[in-house]
Amino acid sequence: MRKAFIFLVLTGMLLSACGTNLWGTYDAYLTPMPTSIGTVPPDPYPTPTNLFLPLSTTQAATVLPSPTDTPTAAVTPGTPRPIVYSSQSGDSLEAVALHFGVQVSEITSRESLPNTGLLNPDTTLIIPDLLSQTQTTPSLKIIPDSELVYSPSAQSFDIENYVSSAGGKLSTFSEYMATVGTITGAEGIQRIAYGSSISPRILLALIQYYTGWVQGQPKPGVDEKYPLGYHDPQYQAQYQGLYQQLRLLVRELLGGYYGWRDGTLTGLTFPDGTTLRLAPDLNAGTVSLQYLFSRHLNYAEWRTVLYPENPETGFPAFFANMFGDPWERARETGPLFPPDLTQPTFTLPFEVGVPWTLTSGPHPAWEEQSAWAALDFAPPLNDSPCESNDWVVAIAAGQIVRSEGSYVVLDVDPDGFEQTGWVVLYQHIATKDRIPVHTWVNAGDRIGHASCEGGTATGANVHIVRKYNGEWVAAGDPLPFILSGWTAHAGSQMRQGTLTKDGKTVTASPVSSRESQIIRQSGE
Repeated sequence: MRKAFIFLVLTGMLLSACGTNLWGTYDAYLTPMPTSIGTVPPDPYPTPTNLFLPLSTTQAATVLPSPTDTPTAAVTPGTPRPIVYSSQSGDSLEAVALHFGVQVSEITSRESLPNTGLLNPDTTLIIPDLLSQTQTTPSLKIIPDSELVYSPSAQSFDIENYVSSAGGKLSTFSEYMATVGTITGAEGIQRIAYGSSISPRILLALIQYYTGWVQGQPKPGVDEKYPLGYHDPQYQAQYQGLYQQLRLLVRELLGGYYGWRDGTLTGLTFPDGTTLRLAPDLNAGTVSLQYLFSRHLNYAEWRTVLYPENPETGFPAFFANMFGDPWERARETGPLFPPDLTQPTFTLPFEVGVPWTLTSGPHPAWEEQSAWAALDFAPPLNDSPCESNDWVVAIAAGQIVRSEGSYVVLDVDPDGFEQTGWVVLYQHIATKDRIPVHTWVNAGDRIGHASCEGGTATGANVHIVRKYNGEWVAAGDPLPFILSGWTAHAGSQMRQGTLTKDGKTVTASPVSSRESQIIRQSGE
């Protein structure tokens, strides 16, 4: 009996879900979140950091209109008064409360507020002003959310054509990747953009800003092994070359964006140790850039890059000079999350009557820093722990818009664009029997087999995640992942959590346990 028990535990461990970093091994020390917020000196002495190349702040660019900076008015100490805040796309009551440092119960409105779910854009909220005496970052928004993520704003953006026509070093650049062979610079940008769902425009702008490789002449002194300046000895051997350097940059963009979105990031810590509270009325795209640059520049330099005295210098103007007015594109595409957004009807991603297990509750969609948008399911064991005979199925009708390298991407709209509407990504789908791209499917149609292929996995499983308009959507609150009526709930730590339905609960576990087993019933 003891041997049998040990065997069950060991084989069950093979069912554990994929690693949170789907590029490879996660380096936990790369992007720690600040844990305490202090005060930045009025004019801290700029101290260069050896992690990043110095940024040029002298290149002039045409400045286009952008939203007005509306800082919170000062309040007499001891008599805080309520302030009026207009909700933004993607806001939830819980995240807003964390941004403003208040309790959810302290937020009121003349409008009806939902107990759960996203707030409709432009909902008027009355919030106690508890941060009036706290120094914060500028509240001027510098980039829309839709320009930071791979959204409808960039669905028709042709990376190859832009890079080629720009005529810089990137247009003739290539590098070798062990998994796919030699790729061009444009192909690398496309792979990073699809994988992380970060806009290719922001990636190209940052490459140009640091290296000059996109347009004109390369900047002198750029190390081609570490072109974006990530050359810390702890990971320099693993992250050589432009593609690998972009992976590190993307982690920091994701950390700022989704840390703000879920309210876990409320302040910045600069390289010299000084800290600064984030202005509570910022948007996620702006915080993403604020966070990225705060990782490598002290406050005075950081402010010069993002909020220069001369508005024709700095990164926001640099971006507009390359790609035009981002706020105009945002007005054309509208908010990422429209009013009254709900998830379509989705089924469990496996066939009726087959006992699968929930091996991971809500956890990062892509890199460790992205939204806890993914769930992992493992099929029954067979002769090979990494090759399942059981089928993964489409959770809704739509079009397969990507099928390569262990990924299958289902466009639920279906307009054929991965950047628009509801999209479902499957990871670890075996090459054998994998559904071809451009196939139209109905809910329940077979798309492939769970496997260990792609990323990090210790046993056959499927990693499934939602996006809406290019943004990873958290699997728990405020817009929970619902599969065949089973509602996902996040745990206190990533990978924990449950699925619940009609008083029944399935608890995530990396080993095969009765509590983690789920069987799709007829009609689900």
